[in-house]
Amino acid sequence: MDYSALESSSLFRGIPAKDLRDDLEKIPHHIQCYDKGETIFHLMESAEHIGVVLEGHVQAQKTFPNGSQVNVSVRRPGDLIGAAAVFSESKRYPCDVVAVDPAAVMIFRRDDLLALMQKDIRILENLMTEIASAACMLQQRLELFSYNGIAQKAAFWLLTQARQSGEKQIQIPESVTKWAMMMNVSRPSLHRELKRLESEGIISCDAPFIEIRDQDRLQKILNL
Repeated sequence: MDYSALESSSLFRGIPAKDLRDDLEKIPHHIQCYDKGETIFHLMESAEHIGVVLEGHVQAQKTFPNGSQVNVSVRRPGDLIGAAAVFSESKRYPCDVVAVDPAAVMIFRRDDLLALMQKDIRILENLMTEIASAACMLQQRLELFSYNGIAQKAAFWLLTQARQSGEKQIQIPESVTKWAMMMNVSRPSLHRELKRLESEGIISCDAPFIEIRDQDRLQKILNL
């Protein structure tokens, strides 16, 4: 296996490939492949495993009794899945985690990951950072869902990214389709709103980047 590919993952960030190889060869784990649409972790299933996405994209989905569905987050190669659930008091997955396209995931049992963290404190530090970041992201997602209009959701996301990066040029998440999925809106509707905002001089679009040209007007959209 090419351990260098794991160096950029959130769990193993900052750990050289040689150290990773030594650590992982002593700890049970396996790589599982999933077809598009296949469920990796099921809602309310006992949370016993944590995954590191190696290939493809996976999505946390929450389905409600009325049939509506919220796309909670999209996880990419290098991202963790299931970590917060495994170390939570309930030890249940709060969402379905589904492969958006064919995906490969490195799977650890909870106890095996704990043993790995005992061997290398850098992994423990990375996990704590990842869980804290996920909590902050969830807060942002909840605020995002409080806005009804697509323009408001796009404005909130762009302004949040601008504040975090200190830049007015924002890179969208891979594609408008993936971005729309993150905001739980349709791609055509998001595309129309972006074109409208661009025609009004509020933003400019040059995929994969969006530049905020009038931050004050974008902020006013949130207050409508």
